[in-house]
Amino acid sequence: MKRRSILPVLLAFFSTLFITFSCAQQPTDTGTAEDPAPETAALINEEPIVMGYSSWAGWWPWAIAEAEGLFEANGVNVNLIWFDGYLESMQALASGQLDANCQTLNDTISFAGEAVNGEVAVVVNDNSAGNDKVIVAPDINTVEDLVGKSVALEEGVVGDFLLTLALEDAGLSREDVNVENLETGAAAAAFAAGQADGFAGWVPFWETALSREGSKELTSSADFPGAIPDLLVVTQILIDEQPEVVQALVNTWFDILAFIDDNQERAYEIMADRASVSAEDFERYLEGTRFFTLEDNLEAFTPGDSMVHMPFAAEEMADFMVGVGFIPEAPDLEAVLDDQFVTAYADAAA
Repeated sequence: MKRRSILPVLLAFFSTLFITFSCAQQPTDTGTAEDPAPETAALINEEPIVMGYSSWAGWWPWAIAEAEGLFEANGVNVNLIWFDGYLESMQALASGQLDANCQTLNDTISFAGEAVNGEVAVVVNDNSAGNDKVIVAPDINTVEDLVGKSVALEEGVVGDFLLTLALEDAGLSREDVNVENLETGAAAAAFAAGQADGFAGWVPFWETALSREGSKELTSSADFPGAIPDLLVVTQILIDEQPEVVQALVNTWFDILAFIDDNQERAYEIMADRASVSAEDFERYLEGTRFFTLEDNLEAFTPGDSMVHMPFAAEEMADFMVGVGFIPEAPDLEAVLDDQFVTAYADAAA
């Protein structure tokens, strides 16, 4: 899985790739004969909106909505597109080929300034709760031990941000380590081969890093709640022109969570099949993912002074990315977060 990287010059190329890829998608009927389908509401959008998602545990549940008719139950016509490459899905949203996509907060900040139709987070699907890690060599036991050591990572993306948080928490800074800037897969391979003292990245790349004898986890996203939110992001155009569709998407997310609670075996079957992972890997990846309830969402969108609150987290991420030269300037962060749909769902449920 390739994620958290920005290559704006490839927009035109990936726009073409998306059109080719989406035309090749064929819907899969994964329903069961014995389970009655949910009632279908009158569709509020005759023309389907196009929504992308990719291989991250917090986004696999969207496959449940497709398989179990939950989009239709909420009256929304959705063409759900699976991307094998996360980067391609982000490029497609930024270039206007998608109406919605699943992506992280930091990536939304990265792309928002150049997205042709704007990018707005409307619901939090999950927080990474251990699926992003810093892996170190056998002789490193504390964050302080990293001073003067080399860490292989992809600059400006989530692994880099996680490492920076860990260093700052220990009273250090990014300047206290030697960053070896490599694509995440290459960084994991370099560490595994003994060419660096540490690695920072996400699953499954840290599994490659852990193949090095004696290597171990130093810290993970579980130690920094709220630092890596995974989101449903829609275009500003969709909000302006079809807010009822956005509301239906948000409502569908909470219906998905209810389905998982009531039909865990079926839900896990759908998600594992969509992710194309073994049952063992599936369970492990879910352990590092914290799905967000309605209450979690309401808290995440509120102002605050910790990473649990997305307005605060967005400022921290934007400062970090500008500081390392990943983006030239921060976008309008208030425009990137919109809690009106989560709030409306909460009001209706009260």
